Amino acid sequence: MNMDNYILVDPLTAKPIEYEVLPLVPDGDVLIHAGDFTNYGDVGEVIKFNAEIGKLPHKYKVVIAGNHELGFEDGEEMNEKQLAGLNMLGITKAYELLSNCIYLCDRETKLFGLRIYGAPWHSMPGHGDFNAWNKMDGILAGDVELLNTVEQRVKPKYHVFGHVHQQHGATTNGSTTFINASICDHKLRTCYDPIIFDMPLPPGTMKQDFLDQSLNGSP
Repeated sequence: MNMDNYILVDPLTAKPIEYEVLPLVPDGDVLIHAGDFTNYGDVGEVIKFNAEIGKLPHKYKVVIAGNHELGFEDGEEMNEKQLAGLNMLGITKAYELLSNCIYLCDRETKLFGLRIYGAPWHSMPGHGDFNAWNKMDGILAGDVELLNTVEQRVKPKYHVFGHVHQQHGATTNGSTTFINASICDHKLRTCYDPIIFDMPLPPGTMKQDFLDQSLNGSP
């Protein structure tokens, strides 16, 4: 296998305030954190998480919110402590503090020529407003209602998710690899290792080409 044609991806989702786990994450080209990095979206927790994830050596870190990241959703109610912390910092949402990673919420990023789409939402049965997911190489989301959409229409190469603490690991239906990246069991005990996988790059591309572009200031 020519590793110049592959990138090493580390998907992860942890229990809140599991900062000691981050230094144990193996190096790779891309780190994906699929949510639950705070208890309740407290500003101090987000600041700490941002500092810790910034220490990791991965070229890119991709993060989406989990159900513990309260207040990340536009229009979501927040408690007085959250509002006071945001007002003190002059921001409206805690995700604005995530300066050391790529935060995805209903949008995509393109890394090494591959599209990664991040969505923390639960889908609604019969809801057809998911056209943005067409032709994506990856999706960051996790919900039973998404299964038919993922398998029958979107068909991404990888579907990374967390939140559910049972059945950690990976499986495939032949076209999509499903990865439950939770490192905790149902009692929130850290007992699983981070999952690592190699992802092939688009035909005719090499990893070093993108790294050289980055060094030269290209996106």
